[in-house]
Amino acid sequence: MAPSCEEAVVKNLVELRRKAMDYLQRDGQVAADAYFCAEQNALVVRNAEEYYRNMFRREVSSWNLRDTHMMESLIRLAIHLRNHKPPAKIIVWAHNSHLGDARATQMSERGELNLGQLVREHFGKEAVSIGFTTYDGTVTAASDWDGPAERKNVRPAHRESYEALFHEVDVPNFFLGLRDDADVATALRNERLERAIGVIYCPETELMSHYFHARLTDQFDAILHYDHTRAVEPLERTAEWEIGEVEETFPSGL
Repeated sequence: MAPSCEEAVVKNLVELRRKAMDYLQRDGQVAADAYFCAEQNALVVRNAEEYYRNMFRREVSSWNLRDTHMMESLIRLAIHLRNHKPPAKIIVWAHNSHLGDARATQMSERGELNLGQLVREHFGKEAVSIGFTTYDGTVTAASDWDGPAERKNVRPAHRESYEALFHEVDVPNFFLGLRDDADVATALRNERLERAIGVIYCPETELMSHYFHARLTDQFDAILHYDHTRAVEPLERTAEWEIGEVEETFPSGL
């Protein structure tokens, strides 16, 4: 509830834009890149303050604010790179829940949108959305917010999920195009469960905490399936991560 810093940020932003031509005439592309980064940093501060204030006040969906900011940043980057030679391509690396079209999931029922939906609405067929799925393995995640990173065992996917369906194919890793193959697209359009594991993974409440209903064909343009996944290795390993999660069959090994 402290006084807003938005006014000071906006003043800096206005001053930056007022001097834009002076900056850009100094050093060509180097100056253009530096100016873009400075302006983007100011916008991040402004949007971040709005995001955290709304989280506190619960006035609007903080998720929508976050993904709308991602989209604004992406459009600004695309405009910045429009004269790039050769023509630039932009790759966005984010969680499935951000990149898959929200309209094909339960998110839309809660009034939530995401970056994947906004990208499709803005760029149409120029954009390609690729999702990642896995059946089992290990994952780096916490048990609670702000908790330490742990190496956890990923439970075999629920039998009614897309992940279990891909496991039945009996091919360890594969790429599946959903945009151009009509037969595959039709077969996978029916709603099924899909799993999302992010910062937190709670195996004991997995069905409630990590599964949602989705129409995969409408959600993504393609899927990369890795039947057995391996946890990302953190730069700073904790004791929890090094020890890992004990297998359910320990100590019998049966």
